[in-house]
Amino acid sequence: MKKHIQLYIYGKVQGVWYLGSTQQKAMDLGLCGIVRNQADGSVYAEVEGEEKVLEELITWCKQGPPMAKVDRVELKSGELKHYPDFKILRK
Repeated sequence: MKKHIQLYIYGKVQGVWYLGSTQQKAMDLGLCGIVRNQADGSVYAEVEGEEKVLEELITWCKQGPPMAKVDRVELKSGELKHYPDFKILRK
């Protein structure tokens, strides 16, 4: 059963290729959704997929790419939006 989660990722997560790495990891796992930088320096993502696969992405997000330093990841459940793919949203 597909689920929708929102991730709020805090720490040194901007300017360290976090968005591109998250997009690549999500696509490798067959997940759909969006990721974007937030004005407060955090990263926000909405991701949809099977629960077991979502757990893999959550685990990855807690580490991030090599130059990132993730302090914490907050999760919320949401309603499915049926994203067709995984995109980076830019302002």
